[in-house]
Amino acid sequence: MKISLIDPLVVDDKKIKAHKKKLEELGHEFEYFKESAKGDDEIIKRLENSEVAMITNNKFSRNVIENTNLKLIDVAFTGVDHVDLKACDENNIIVENASGYSDDSVAELVIGLIISVMRKFDLNKKNMYEDENNNLLGQVIKGKKVGVVGTGKIGLRVIELLKAFGAEILAYNRSEKDKAKKLGAKYVSLEELLKESDIVTIHLPQNDETIGFIGQKELDLMKDKSILINCARGPIVDNNYLAKLLNEDKLRAGIDVFDMEPPIDKNYPLRNAKNAVLTNHIAFFTQEAMNIRCDIVFDNLYKFLNGEISNRVN
Repeated sequence: MKISLIDPLVVDDKKIKAHKKKLEELGHEFEYFKESAKGDDEIIKRLENSEVAMITNNKFSRNVIENTNLKLIDVAFTGVDHVDLKACDENNIIVENASGYSDDSVAELVIGLIISVMRKFDLNKKNMYEDENNNLLGQVIKGKKVGVVGTGKIGLRVIELLKAFGAEILAYNRSEKDKAKKLGAKYVSLEELLKESDIVTIHLPQNDETIGFIGQKELDLMKDKSILINCARGPIVDNNYLAKLLNEDKLRAGIDVFDMEPPIDKNYPLRNAKNAVLTNHIAFFTQEAMNIRCDIVFDNLYKFLNGEISNRVN
């Protein structure tokens, strides 16, 4: 079987070479690339004669799927909204992901963004480098009500960290999790969470049900000067309306994800909004997470080659 890793996994090359050797000893052909493919045509060319594609977060379209002979798409990412799952189903292609690889990395950036907003890192920079004189009086997490929207693995890890800071946790999820309750989280309606929280952090996957989940109505429910943190997916939030509220000094925000992948267009409202600390979609991107991710996707691959399916998403 031919296996193609078409995007770099950002780990020591020795690790990839060791897997290549192992796969070849098992009788398979393994090809990998050190730079991501640019566009459908290049992806299709890289997947010529391949039955397994190992990919990261670049768009994997119907056009690609229908012009390859894949049996498995092994996604080195948690979210798979960049893969046309309907086309995969129609072509009997299994899609697996690397769920869990960046739980700690994302959760820690959530805490970092909360602190960055509460301690006014955006205004610190202006005072230091632009000779402004902004008020830098900050706040602490201890004693704040934090609303966690989505209590999957990352949401639960965020709750654990927030409890260490002394926060009170409100939670919203389709089903209540015993672990969240044991950590002291109180499940409430989305409306109550938005109205009562000093900080709201989003941990939902992007799908048809969650696009626009935090829209104008929901943002208007939030407390004056409260903080919205989004390290999940950009389109879950109405970012144009969020930018409006930020510029009106009604909300504050820490944002790692947008309606497009960076670089962000100069006219994109969030790029120029006040009261916001922005990061470059880096929540998942740590050395530790990259190594865990590599281990998961190759484990997925070896199991598939042995007739087992793990981390299936379709």
